Amino acid sequence: MTNNIIRMSTLYAPTLKEDPSDADIASAKLLIRAGMVRKEASGLYSFLPLGMRVLRKIENIVREEMDSHGGQEILMPFVQPAELWHKSGRWKVYGDELLRLTDRHGNEFCLGPTHEEVITDLVNNELRSYKDLPKNLYHIQLKFRDERRPRFGLLRGREFIMKDAYSFDADEEGLEKSYQLMRDAYSKMCERMGLDYRIVQADSGQIGGSGSEEFMALAETGEAELVQCSCGYAADVEAAECAPKPVAYPATQLEKITTPGVHTIAELAAHLGCSEAACMKAFACRDEEGCIWVLFVPGDYEVNEVKVENLIGVFEPLTDDEMKDAGLVKGSMGPVGLPAGVKVAADISLRDMPNWVVGANEDGFHYVGAQLGRDFQVEKWADLCMVREGDPCPVCGEPLSHARGIEVGQIFKLGDKYSRPMDVKFMDESGEERYFIMGCYGVGVSRTLAAAVEQSHDENGIVWPFGIAPAHICVIPLTVGDDTVQPAAERLAEKAAELGFEVAIDDRSERAGVKFADADLIGWPLQVIVGKRGLAEGKVEIKRRRTGERRDVEITALMELFGFAYRASRSGNLLNVFDGLFK
Repeated sequence: MTNNIIRMSTLYAPTLKEDPSDADIASAKLLIRAGMVRKEASGLYSFLPLGMRVLRKIENIVREEMDSHGGQEILMPFVQPAELWHKSGRWKVYGDELLRLTDRHGNEFCLGPTHEEVITDLVNNELRSYKDLPKNLYHIQLKFRDERRPRFGLLRGREFIMKDAYSFDADEEGLEKSYQLMRDAYSKMCERMGLDYRIVQADSGQIGGSGSEEFMALAETGEAELVQCSCGYAADVEAAECAPKPVAYPATQLEKITTPGVHTIAELAAHLGCSEAACMKAFACRDEEGCIWVLFVPGDYEVNEVKVENLIGVFEPLTDDEMKDAGLVKGSMGPVGLPAGVKVAADISLRDMPNWVVGANEDGFHYVGAQLGRDFQVEKWADLCMVREGDPCPVCGEPLSHARGIEVGQIFKLGDKYSRPMDVKFMDESGEERYFIMGCYGVGVSRTLAAAVEQSHDENGIVWPFGIAPAHICVIPLTVGDDTVQPAAERLAEKAAELGFEVAIDDRSERAGVKFADADLIGWPLQVIVGKRGLAEGKVEIKRRRTGERRDVEITALMELFGFAYRASRSGNLLNVFDGLFK
């Protein structure tokens, strides 16, 4: 690269004509084909120069918004001491995704999947007074999660780049202010990156806390399912409120009926001649303490296992053999006459049901007319159902629509989840020690790069949003080494760079078709094509990658239009920055 111009003749960007055989989604295929990343092992990637340019742009947008919203950048270690995770109680709870290791002295460590423990320990005995608050500290760092099945390229790798921030406040009111600041910062990040996104209610998962929202880039290939409404409500299906409407079966007395060969809700409903909503679906599991639970939801809904975990803690579904050993009958479980010690939980929608249709805990038999209180008891009630498309919106009641998305960021209200077990306190105004009230805010930097490609590509390659493109303009001389076309292309590239654009020039001795294919594959937002015939008329051809529009424009006019376009980009009009060139 010379004079801030990317020269394709010297750039390390080995493009490929064919899709890699082991890439499963568009971003994984295109980022490799465009010479931006290379796969080193399952879930591990190297970033090449063009990929690094995009990464750095995403990082810069994140930094600028974090800094302007009160964040202060630090850097914490990638390798973390186990003792901090033991203090928080997450060393065992986090599971197999936590890669644990031991050094030569026998000390235990882990590769950091997140940094709540480290940051909480960092401020211990440093932030001592309420006068020191609020504080928001962030870093951009590698993370490692030992995924069982890494897939989808950068979207679910094992090693990835993440920005995580942590706020420290004296009380819940302060946390709410910090949370809203980060919510606004994340919205601005997504807008500047050119993402079509939604803010959705989310489950806090292994991070924990009292509330969480995800920033989802909408994409058909997204692994996250969400529901949304025209009123503005949106939620991950795992966190979305669900309000089933079970149907009462016309029986008031407990009656045991024969149901030979009936093992599913559909078979039971057909046997009784009723709707599936009148039958109760059962789910059996064991919690961390070894207690067995059977949970019930309306038969036309599925159990939401995330909600189950929120209710009873970490659990394991019972296998067929484990159910048999516990005295449970698969396909005929019910709350009446369960084995001693088995606990019952149910979806809140069933609380007012006058009678239930349930299994009789005996193969080939079910009960109708089972009544709560008279025939059985329920220990815990909660929303346990997985929301579906068409369910009523919990805000306005209109039908919810289904979408898919890629999580690019998530924000959490942690409260004292980490400060309390790690005993990290400050002194309040009255001189009493209190636990910090914390928030946590993450952006998947490398994940966002892939999400942008999933959202913006076509059959020819990547279509980068202007704000994170590896460069804004690619000048393509149709011949090189001559005394007409290449010198003209060089002058155009230099003038565009002087105006403030990031410019590439394809000065390779390649056929025009190869240059055009690579330009589309890499995804430069604007191509300027310089040929001998056009120069004879004082013109060049321009092509907008996003729409495929082409037009001939006089060189003198092009420089003037570039000036307008750059000023538009500086004012924040990034998505349509080259519109004026095609009017």
